[in-house]
Amino acid sequence: MSLPTRTFLLLALLTPGLGAQGVPDGPRYFISVDMEGIGGVGSPKMTASTGGKDYDTGRRLMTDEVNTVVEALFDGGAGSVVVNDSHGDHQNVLHTDLDPRAEYIQGAIKRRGMVAGLDETFDGAVFIGYHAKAGVPDGFLAHTGSGSVKGLWVDGVEVGEGGMNALFAASMGVPVLLASGDQVFAQEFTSLTGAPVVVTKVAIGSSAARLRSAADVLAELAEATRRALVAEAPALLDAAGPKVVRMRFASTTRPYVLEAIPGVRRVDGFTVEFGAESMAEAYEMIRLAYRFITW
Repeated sequence: MSLPTRTFLLLALLTPGLGAQGVPDGPRYFISVDMEGIGGVGSPKMTASTGGKDYDTGRRLMTDEVNTVVEALFDGGAGSVVVNDSHGDHQNVLHTDLDPRAEYIQGAIKRRGMVAGLDETFDGAVFIGYHAKAGVPDGFLAHTGSGSVKGLWVDGVEVGEGGMNALFAASMGVPVLLASGDQVFAQEFTSLTGAPVVVTKVAIGSSAARLRSAADVLAELAEATRRALVAEAPALLDAAGPKVVRMRFASTTRPYVLEAIPGVRRVDGFTVEFGAESMAEAYEMIRLAYRFITW
């Protein structure tokens, strides 16, 4: 064994929290953080990079919620935590203020978007600041992926971003331990996954909400995270095997373009359907359809 190798192994063994291979001891957790469901975010401007001071406030609230969950995960024995910024251009969390123990994924050009970085090595996932799916009458800033999508079905079950991401996590064998968002998202997500949801606000239509105090939301997030770590994990969704995806759009243009991709067929002017060999493959195609085709 070379001197550098012996030195590395010795340092790994003597460094608290590191195992013999230099890998952190303890469970690994993945956080996907969106913005519409963050407590204290009650107007569209707070979620838009063009929102000036309102957006700055939204970013601060978002970062505080992430840090609260990260701290609770480490207090509960986490060996590592990865945070994936999952809103808009995916560079909203104030990285310089993020808990330094967490790793941070930033940037929107990711084939797996909100779940980029999530794989079989993780023991659990937490979805922070999520919102309801497209078409629900009262969810705050409800949508699925983008405003171009009017509905998304996987194997005949309509899902929003939370459901789609939970299916992907399940395909990796990773349970979603906890989520947060408004009361409409909470009902949607819990009924699908069985996972607990911290209700951060009460949506009043699509563009307004009755807000809780930031301190109360943070306290509940911390406590809910601690409970989730000791509770039995929710059962995984059935994400095995090939998938059939149907997407309905707001205009006929996008289905027309998508039909040029082998395996995609137009069901009608607004709707396409395609198959995939796995949920991971389906996820990448879904994201391509709503994010990277811009017509």
